[in-house]
Amino acid sequence: MGTQSGQPGRVTVVGPSERRPGPPTPGMERQEAFATQDMWSGLIRTAPGMVSGWHHHGDYDTVVYVLSGRVKIDFGAGGADSVTGRPGDFIRVPRDTVHREGNPSAEPAEALVLRVGKGPSTFNVEGPAS
Repeated sequence: MGTQSGQPGRVTVVGPSERRPGPPTPGMERQEAFATQDMWSGLIRTAPGMVSGWHHHGDYDTVVYVLSGRVKIDFGAGGADSVTGRPGDFIRVPRDTVHREGNPSAEPAEALVLRVGKGPSTFNVEGPAS
């Protein structure tokens, strides 16, 4: 990966013990691996039956790769729409989309997350407009 100046950067590895807590949202755990001005990556974990608080990721487009469990994303007017990803599925959440994650499975859900954009990466909100 290159640096802002376009010069070659240093390849780095972040092990499990080196990940930092990511931006908080009630109901889920985020572990940050990498964060730059225009990218965020890490893991999310959601307990069985848990549903996160409503939030959006500002100017960031988000791609989720489900590793285990199921990841359900509620979104849309009044939160009436939803998609559910299973292990091996990719989910894309467009920038500024108010949503919440849930885990409808009986096992913990874990997913790899990559966000690309600018500015703060998480905004907790009351819920989507009706």
